[in-house]
Amino acid sequence: ATSQVTREWLTLLMCPACTGIENIDEAITLLEQNNWDLVAAINGVIPQENGILQSEYGGETIPGPAFNPASHPASAPTSSSSSAFRPVMPSRQIVERQPRMLDFRVEYRDRNVDVVLEDSCTVGEIKQILENELQIPVSKMLLKGWKTGDVEDSTVLKSLHLPKNNSLYVLTPDLPPPSSSSHSGALQESLNQNFMLIITHREVQREYNLNFSGSSTIQEVKRNVYDLTSIPVRHQLWEGWPTSATDDSMCLAESGLSYPCHRLTVGRRSSPAQTRKQSEEQSTDVHMVSDSDGDDFEDATEFGVDDGEVFGMASSALRKSPMMPENAENEGDALLQFTAEFSSRYGDCHPVFFIGSLEAAFQEAFYVKARDRKLLAIYLHHDESVLTNVFCSQMLCAESIVSYLSQNFITWAWDLTKDSNRARFLTMCNRHFGSVVAQTIRTQKTDQFPLFLIIMGKRSSNEVLNVIQGNTTVDELMMRLMAAMEIFTAQQQEDIKDEDEREARENVKREQDEAYRLSLEADRAKREAHEREMAEQFRLEQIRKEQEEEREAIRLSLEQALPPEPKEENAEPVSKLRIRTPSGEFLERRFLASSKLQIVFDFVASKGFPWDEYKLLSTFPRRDVTQLDPNKSLLEVKLFPQETLFLEAKE
Repeated sequence: ATSQVTREWLTLLMCPACTGIENIDEAITLLEQNNWDLVAAINGVIPQENGILQSEYGGETIPGPAFNPASHPASAPTSSSSSAFRPVMPSRQIVERQPRMLDFRVEYRDRNVDVVLEDSCTVGEIKQILENELQIPVSKMLLKGWKTGDVEDSTVLKSLHLPKNNSLYVLTPDLPPPSSSSHSGALQESLNQNFMLIITHREVQREYNLNFSGSSTIQEVKRNVYDLTSIPVRHQLWEGWPTSATDDSMCLAESGLSYPCHRLTVGRRSSPAQTRKQSEEQSTDVHMVSDSDGDDFEDATEFGVDDGEVFGMASSALRKSPMMPENAENEGDALLQFTAEFSSRYGDCHPVFFIGSLEAAFQEAFYVKARDRKLLAIYLHHDESVLTNVFCSQMLCAESIVSYLSQNFITWAWDLTKDSNRARFLTMCNRHFGSVVAQTIRTQKTDQFPLFLIIMGKRSSNEVLNVIQGNTTVDELMMRLMAAMEIFTAQQQEDIKDEDEREARENVKREQDEAYRLSLEADRAKREAHEREMAEQFRLEQIRKEQEEEREAIRLSLEQALPPEPKEENAEPVSKLRIRTPSGEFLERRFLASSKLQIVFDFVASKGFPWDEYKLLSTFPRRDVTQLDPNKSLLEVKLFPQETLFLEAKE
C-alpha cells in the first residue's frame, strides 16, 4: 500500500497542472527533503498565493498549489489503499486552483487602458488586447515597464512573479506622430503637463528625478543635466530618447516621451570612436548622441573658454532683471522683488517667501506660543552659481518640498549675487547667529550656492540645525528637512510641556490673586458699610439729640410761661384736674375755672407730652379734649370743678 501511495504522490507532484516537474529523481529528492510531506513539497516549488491546500482533518485552510483531482484520475487512490495508508500519515486533499487575476494599467501617450488577465496568460495576449483598444499593430508595439526588463511575447505572466497591480507603457518608435489636425488638442494639453524624467548618470550610477513642463525644450534638459553632472552638452551621450526627438529645440510634449515618467541614461562621450562603438552595441533602446550646440561650442576650448562660462554667460543674458536690487535698504521691498522675479523665472509653484525683515521672520517663527512655533528656513540665492537653476526649478519648486515647507517652516530668502547685499546679510548673520556661522557662509564658494539654512529658535539663542548646499536631490533635501523637523519636534514638545506647566502655575497664581482681591474688596465693602451704618447712627443720634434739646427747650419755655397754680382756697372758682400718662402715672394740678384750655395743653406739654403727639381724652362722656377750642375756658368745656383725663399717643 505504501508503494502505491508513493507512486500516486509522485504522479501528483509531477503533474503539469501542479508543479510541472518532469524528472522523477528530482520529484523523489523533493519529497525526501520535505520528509515525504506532499503539501510542503508542493509549497516549496509553487508560491503559496497560487493555490489553496485544505486538510481533511480539522478544516484548516493552508495556502498551497492548485490541483483538481477530478481531472487527474491517477491522483485519486482507491478506498483500500487510502485506508491502509492513513494510519501512517494523515492525508491532505488538493482542491481546485483558483486562477490568479492580474491588473495592468497601460499608458500610451494621452490614453490609459486597463487590462485584467489571469496569470496563465502570456505577454502576447496583453498586446492583442491593446491592439484592439489602441489600433496599433502588435508588430509595431513595444510594451515597456516590466520589472525584469524586456520580455518575449510568449512569456507566461505567472513566470514573472508579478504583483496584483502593475503599470506598463507602450512605445511606438516605428510609427509617425499623429497629424497636427487630430493631435493639436492633445499637444496643447501636453504642453501644460509635467514630465518626470528619471535620468541615470552612468559613470557614478546616480539617479536624478527631474520635473519639466511639456513646454520645456530638450536643450533645457541637457543644460540642467550639465549643472548636475558637470558633463558639457557637447560631451553628453544619451540613451532612451525617442526617435522623434531629433532636434534639441523641440519641446518635450512633441518629442514622444512617455507620460508621466520617462527613463533616460546619460554618460560622458570620451571620443568619437567610443561613441560609434556604443551606438553599434545598442539593440533595443533608441540611443541619441547629443551633438546639439556643437557648432556654437565645439571650438570654445580652443580659445580657453570653459563650457560652464559659456553657459553662465548665456543664462545671464536671458535674465531680464536681478533677483534683488543692489544696496537694498528696505528688506520688505527687496523680498517683494525677489518673489516676483523668482515666480517669473521658475513658475508660481514655489515656497511662500516671508515678506519682511529677518527680525520679523524671527518673531513670526520663534516668539509665539510653543504650539505655534516653526522652523526658519533661509534660502540664500546666487545667480552666478551653476547649481542655482537646477536647484530652484527641480528641488525648491517640487510640490512635495513646497508643501512640506509651507506646513512646517517660515521661509525667508536673500540674494547674495551683489557684494553689497552679501555684506549686509553677513552683518545680519553675525548679529543673529554669531561669527562662526557668518564665517562659514563667507567662505562658501560661488559653485556651492545656493544654500539652505535651517534655523531653530531656543530660549537664549538661535541654533543653525543644518546647512544644505545646492548639489543635492529632492529626496536628499526632503530627508534633511524631515531630520531637522524631528529635532525641532522633540524640542517643541519639551517647550510645550514647560509652557503648559508655567501657564498652570500662572493660572493658580492668578486665581489666588483674584481670590485675595475679592477678599480685600469684600472686607473693604464690609468696612465701608459698617462706617456708613455708624455714620447714619451718629446722624440719627444727633438728630434725636437736637430734637430732644428742642423739645426740652420748648418744655422749659412752656413750663416757665404757665401761670402759678392757684390755691385750694381761692376767691375764684378752681378746677382740679387729674391726668393719667401712658405709663400709668398721674399728673395733678389746679387751674382757675376761667383759665383757657390752652393752659392745660401747655401744662401737659411741659411734662413731656406735646399736644401734637398726644391727645387728651375724658372718660364720661368719652371725648377728645384736644379737638376742642383751646381758647375756651375750663368752665365752658365742662372741666369743672374736677375731672380725670388720660393721655393717649396719636397714631
